[in-house]
Amino acid sequence: MTAGQGATVRTPHSSVFLALIFPFGVSTGYVTVTLAYLLAQRGMSVAAVGAVIALNTLPQTWKVLWAPLVDTTLSLKRWYLIGAVVTGLAILAMSLIPTPASAMALLGALVVLSSIASSLCSMTTETFMANLGDHRQGRAAGWYQAGYFAGTGVGGGLALYLAQTVQAQWVSGAVTAAVCLACALPLQLVDEPMRAGKPTLRETFGDLIRDVWSVVSKRRGILVIFLMLLPIGSGQMLWNSTAPEWKVSAEFVALTGGVISGVISGVAALAAGYVCDMMDRRLAYCLFGALVAPLLLLTAFLPRTPQVWVVASLAYQAIIAASYSAYSAVVLEVIGKGAAATKFNLMASVANVPITIMPLIDGLLHDRHGTNAMFYGEAALSVAAALLFGLVILVWRPRRAAPA
Repeated sequence: MTAGQGATVRTPHSSVFLALIFPFGVSTGYVTVTLAYLLAQRGMSVAAVGAVIALNTLPQTWKVLWAPLVDTTLSLKRWYLIGAVVTGLAILAMSLIPTPASAMALLGALVVLSSIASSLCSMTTETFMANLGDHRQGRAAGWYQAGYFAGTGVGGGLALYLAQTVQAQWVSGAVTAAVCLACALPLQLVDEPMRAGKPTLRETFGDLIRDVWSVVSKRRGILVIFLMLLPIGSGQMLWNSTAPEWKVSAEFVALTGGVISGVISGVAALAAGYVCDMMDRRLAYCLFGALVAPLLLLTAFLPRTPQVWVVASLAYQAIIAASYSAYSAVVLEVIGKGAAATKFNLMASVANVPITIMPLIDGLLHDRHGTNAMFYGEAALSVAAALLFGLVILVWRPRRAAPA
């Protein structure tokens, strides 16, 4: 079904997107918080943990390959249900592995499956968002990213807490799986985007290709693709894996690195979404991403105490959350309504390239040169990327129409 070629019957409050994107955040949180801490606690190197996190992100770099199925086949609600169910089952299966470090092949396969399934939840949610009016897309992006980070907090913090405190380790997976299924309930508040007539599959794909080309062939679309390739606000700093260096306990990581981080990140994402409706969204994206640099440079000079870890990691997550909201707002602004899942996820696939690479870079810098080198490296890349995009904007100006 190609979304956006007709009008939806209802225009739900933007807060509905907070719930719909939750399984995507839960899947990410379970890997980046729960597994990251448990694997590091059991002796795996930071670089190896970074590789697991990168494996979770890897399918997001080529999800554009199956996005056309969401645009052309089953209804959005059916695709969402498939994604939520499979995401929950994959997380439950991960929690049933008694010794994850000794079953990395199986664990890696489940991480990839969960990532692919959760992408179906994000694609359908993004298509519903694309059919909103332009003036609402910034705030919708804020609620969307708030839900993502809140889901990350629940999928990571709550699951880690349960894994550490409940003897039956399957309980953590069962609870997070139940959360994923419950997130399908708000589907009742949104309507399927309608289209006139019953075009053939060939006609549908023809329309899809034309819609995508209309974005990627223009200066505006090319600039956004270039922006998504830059490491701006794309860090996944390995805070939870380095928590022992700050003498932070597992319970503290679960509370501050998971649940509290999800709440603070959600608030930051929501606020950034409203800001993006009041200023140039590309500029907002660059500004939010560049804020990472002063934070990391300051943290490098502060003592390694639990208090410093809490403040620095929460501030970092808030900045990344704001950057993600700006990213979503930028993409929604440029893609239009037709073939929304494909176009949004084309941009997302591009944006996930630096998100996949950054944990690997951070992990290598940490293991070879120490934590401060990891901080300096990410800070330098963030500022350099923002300045580079600004330079490209200055050099490649739109052509002015010749006077009559």
